Amino acid sequence: MDSYCVLYSSAHRTGLLAGFQRLRTEHKMCDVVLQAGGLDFPCHRALLASSSEYFWALFGETTTERLADSVSLPALTPEGLDAILDFLYSGWLSISKQTLPVVLEAARYLQVDKAVAICERYIIDSLCADNCCGYADLAERHALQDALEAANHTIAMEMKVLLQENREDLLGLNIQSLMDVFEADEIPGVKEVELIKLALDWLDENGPLPLLKSNLLLSRLRFGLVASSDLANFSHKAMSTPLIRSQLTRALEYHASAIEKPIKQSKQTTLRSSPNRVLLVGGGSNPDWPEQQMMMFDPRTRKFTCLQSELPVRLKHHCVCSIGGFLFVIGGEEVKDWLQDGKNSVTILTSNKMWRYDPRFDQWEEMDSMMERRSQFTCCVVEDIIYAIGGRQHHQQASTCLASVEYFDMTMRSWRKGPPLPNPIFGHATTVLDDKIYVSGGVQGNQASILVNNSSYSPDHHRETSKDVLCWDVTTKNWEKKASMTIARFGHQMATANGYIYALLGMYEPFCDIEKYDSNSNSWTRLRPLLNGSFNYGMVVMPSGNLFVFGGRKWNDGQEVIVKTVLEYDTKKDHWREVSQLPKGIAGVECTLLPIPD
Repeated sequence: MDSYCVLYSSAHRTGLLAGFQRLRTEHKMCDVVLQAGGLDFPCHRALLASSSEYFWALFGETTTERLADSVSLPALTPEGLDAILDFLYSGWLSISKQTLPVVLEAARYLQVDKAVAICERYIIDSLCADNCCGYADLAERHALQDALEAANHTIAMEMKVLLQENREDLLGLNIQSLMDVFEADEIPGVKEVELIKLALDWLDENGPLPLLKSNLLLSRLRFGLVASSDLANFSHKAMSTPLIRSQLTRALEYHASAIEKPIKQSKQTTLRSSPNRVLLVGGGSNPDWPEQQMMMFDPRTRKFTCLQSELPVRLKHHCVCSIGGFLFVIGGEEVKDWLQDGKNSVTILTSNKMWRYDPRFDQWEEMDSMMERRSQFTCCVVEDIIYAIGGRQHHQQASTCLASVEYFDMTMRSWRKGPPLPNPIFGHATTVLDDKIYVSGGVQGNQASILVNNSSYSPDHHRETSKDVLCWDVTTKNWEKKASMTIARFGHQMATANGYIYALLGMYEPFCDIEKYDSNSNSWTRLRPLLNGSFNYGMVVMPSGNLFVFGGRKWNDGQEVIVKTVLEYDTKKDHWREVSQLPKGIAGVECTLLPIPD
């Protein structure tokens, strides 16, 4: 058999279409005329039938149009038909914001799927506050699911602008899009009460609707995010149905639950905000004078925002945690300044207070105090119960190291004693893995008086720090010793990510090594060192398992400097990188993930 090859020419295909377009332009060899809006469009049956399912069926063997000289298309506009014919003859589709509706109508009617896909891509790529409502209606009318989802997302993200400048567009929006928007978990800068007013105005504009539809719309609103006093002001008849009244009742019961609010969370009480924003609490550019300002870090944009709300007191060596979208600030050293004999004086008092911050209403509330005053302690959360572990108390020029453990269960509404540590400890680190609490390093025993001024470095301090690791099972309530770290650490951080525990740089360590603990093998492994040898930094674990490290202090030519860098550690790739810069150097900050409204 003789060998042969097959070669393809794209130029021939392009030339073929160009030839048909030239024939159409010159009205040569055309065997059918399409009519729309009083205009004639001479065409070629063969090309139309090969490019469109509609024309394939129209010019079939059994149709009356098979041999007709002209075909009327009254459902189409001349502009829309002309654009689709140009696409069939050339492969190019001309679209603008003004012509898109008629072009898409023609593409749908004539079943030119490739042109429909181009129109959908055009909608998605050009979405903005000015057109998102109109494009959502267009996408919904033509069942363009990807474009509809993109338009609805844009409406949610641009809602603040739309309410101020394009409210009429919102009132004309199709009900499916409005329901999808009210389902969104992120609607930046908009209070829930504004969404309720929008929904009621929309019902007035587009009603009356069947109760089922109005219920479906209103039930997507989050009444738990609206103050009790505001809920009482809504008297619209659509709010009086049994379903909506029951949701209003649950919202009022939630507001009345006080202490238990964080553990009574539902979608109705969840902020429409990214849950993965990092809240930086306390700390400052002067380690001895902490700031009350709080900052938010958005990992997506790598930008910082200062919150309007501030800490009720100045704190250092405190702990923070979050439950149910609430921030808890616990213990630490409360720093106060006051006038004495005309001079400014500063007092530092170890605190046992616990403050709770609700970002929904920007409210601080002082909760039940711990049984012990604690500084340089740790806290963690297991099954919505807060545990406070170890630490120390200052007494004038001396301090006492603590072995006590206490926990706060919101269902019991008070702090209670837990099994104490085997030894008093402070400056340690804590994390949770598989509902077990791990405690590592620190200074054990009553050596606290040696380290009252912990801002200075001494080789003796390094010898006093510990490598020990303890584990407490909250079910058996027993402390168990685990494999020791390879490095003695004090003032360090621990984190749990992807099933492993990571121990990061502490205060008196000559190197920047970090290490990973495997609970299955009960062993530690050294990893890539930290980029900078800082301490007294803030750290948080992201849902992805990556760690963010914020600021801190480090030694530079014998001088202590405050760090501005934000580092990210990829735990899967064992890779460090600098991702941002703090607005200013900060040390002593505590971090947690918390949804914060824009």
